[in-house]
Amino acid sequence: MGDKLKIAVIGSGISGISVARMLSDSCDITVFEGAERIGGLIKCKDVDGNLYHQVGGHVFNSKNQNVLDWFWSFFDKDLEFVKATRYAKIWLNGLLIGYPIENHIYQLEPVLVEKIIGELLEIKNAPSVQPPGNFCEFLLNTFGQTLFDVYFKPYNNKLWGQSLEDIPLEWLEGKLPMPDITEVILSNIKREEESDMVHATFFYPKKGGSQFIVNRLAEGLEIKTSARIGRITSKATGVDVGGEYFDRVVYTGDVRKLSSMLAGFDVTVTSAAKQNQHWKSRATSNVFCAMDANELSWMYLPEENTKAHRVIYTGNFSPSNNKAGQHTCVVEFSGEVELAEMLEQIKSLPGNLRPLASNFEANSYIIHEADTKEKIDMLRAALEKKHVYLLGRFAEWEYYNMDKCIESGFRLRDQILA
Repeated sequence: MGDKLKIAVIGSGISGISVARMLSDSCDITVFEGAERIGGLIKCKDVDGNLYHQVGGHVFNSKNQNVLDWFWSFFDKDLEFVKATRYAKIWLNGLLIGYPIENHIYQLEPVLVEKIIGELLEIKNAPSVQPPGNFCEFLLNTFGQTLFDVYFKPYNNKLWGQSLEDIPLEWLEGKLPMPDITEVILSNIKREEESDMVHATFFYPKKGGSQFIVNRLAEGLEIKTSARIGRITSKATGVDVGGEYFDRVVYTGDVRKLSSMLAGFDVTVTSAAKQNQHWKSRATSNVFCAMDANELSWMYLPEENTKAHRVIYTGNFSPSNNKAGQHTCVVEFSGEVELAEMLEQIKSLPGNLRPLASNFEANSYIIHEADTKEKIDMLRAALEKKHVYLLGRFAEWEYYNMDKCIESGFRLRDQILA
């Protein structure tokens, strides 16, 4: 390659920082971040000596060897990280039930166990049926009516805030457990813990949480914080970003906002960009709490007596996450919930929770419609002809965890450098 490509990366979450890092050896990179500090959805901050994951609780693992090799080239696995085994439970009727629930049916009331096992056997022995057309049908066809009613329906209704029949199955491919009924029944007989589940084991920084990860990857990059981009203007051979010319732009922000930012693009691009403005996402509200000691990593909350859908025991991920003598967790609520209501509802949760801080994130989870993937692919193709590339959870409108953000970054790097 001759002169280096000049590339603007808009957004400094894990997607933006990762692709900037991947391209930095061969390209001239500038990262633009609208907030005062980097991190996006994986940002953390100190609260009176405790580490607060402000949106969720982010850990690292991957089954992609390329992702693993690249990631560990920036860190000392033994000195800077702890390896943990996922210890998750479901809070149901005042009891802690093992996770995933289908492997711990035996812990439920005997009458439910009998019904659930009977339905699973009916599903196993039933003749082939038409593949499920939506998330609701998938859950019913896979787990049966009783387990659906007890856990999957109330939990997912709470999480997504809409009818499960309106959620297409396509966008959840690769993100859902695909259990075999024989294996489910055997798991309940043998009572062995699940080892193939996503993040059954994971790595977590000894200090600094996921903020430590993004800070390390950002070292040496040119990053402009508090830099809100109002216009992305198409030029003959590149793109103008905020008055500065670039050969390429990687956009990791919210794709729904892109239409109002584009200038000088042809009708193919502008029309495709306008089709996503109505897409729905799911907000999260949370309370960071001190708590009584336990050994959990996650606890899921399907019952309707609280809007909270899970507790993330981030304080258990690393001892340095807690001030001496204290233990902490994050109680996450789906949607926008007033602080007073959250404080009232955490009183009914186990662990003697004491609030330390709170946060609201307007966009945490993306929600697909039947034609979302088709529209994103159309927009992506139109933008790439004009040297603009989409990357990340809200730009590609894909439910990516950290490892999938990095994996998608690899694909984009190879495409840009081809």
